Amino acid sequence: MSLRIAAVATAYHPDDRLTAVVESALESCSTVIVVDNTPGTEPTVADKLAGLGTGDGSGGVKVLRPGANLGLAAALNLGLAELPEDAEAVLLLDQDSALPGDVVTALAAYLDDPTIGIAAPTPWDAAHDSSYDNLAALRSEVADRTDVITSGMLIRRSALERVGRFREDFFVDFVDIDFCLRLRRAGLRIVQDQRLKLPHSLGDRRPHRLGPLRVQVVHYPAWRLYWIARGAATLLRENLRRDPLWSAKAVLFLASWTWRTAAFEDSSNHSAALLRGMRDGLLGRVSLRYLPEGASYRAAR
Repeated sequence: MSLRIAAVATAYHPDDRLTAVVESALESCSTVIVVDNTPGTEPTVADKLAGLGTGDGSGGVKVLRPGANLGLAAALNLGLAELPEDAEAVLLLDQDSALPGDVVTALAAYLDDPTIGIAAPTPWDAAHDSSYDNLAALRSEVADRTDVITSGMLIRRSALERVGRFREDFFVDFVDIDFCLRLRRAGLRIVQDQRLKLPHSLGDRRPHRLGPLRVQVVHYPAWRLYWIARGAATLLRENLRRDPLWSAKAVLFLASWTWRTAAFEDSSNHSAALLRGMRDGLLGRVSLRYLPEGASYRAAR
């Protein structure tokens, strides 16, 4: 593989899965930058990885510990600021999604096409041996996409320079979708290969019965629902005119989360957080009381 790749892996209270992610990334990446968002200064698994892959501590693994949960976007931006000058592409990973070197090599081949800014695998639910994407069967094995998730993205370095930083006011959710929308507006393509699988966890995903239907629901804490709804509503407000097709998808997304939350969450706090997120996104506001404990919001207020 001639393309020189660096990786940025984000973490939060990591366990030994982060070690597997980093070791896997070193198979194909010259440098792995780990940004551990765990609040405080107590040692974590990430601290043990510094310097891994080299004998003298240069290259290999670099660990950043900001001391607070800055959110996904800020963590990514910290990592990207440390990219080596010779890196031509960057692989984004989270703490539980290890990509074997041959998958990264296959993704890198797509960047031979100068029109492609991002190449991505397909997120795979290893527990249920199925794709998270219900419409995957309707697309070809290699397809242009409007957006893909952060973990597993292989981004051309020059695309980062054209698109800019990840958006820190989103904190966690929709950081990836906003970046993808801006990348496509910059005239670059996003390609996803369904044959390349990324084991990925969405969290507490459980099946529920609704009459004859079997519904998969991801159960998040109320604070997380706020950021999901705020991100979707913000992008809906900003893209309604210039990208009406994507905006229609955002409306359906919000509608789906609303009824699933009302039907399958026990606490009314979840629905309240979701509705507050929609309101704040549509009005261009933010409610910092929905930050999780130990978090620091770096975006402009």
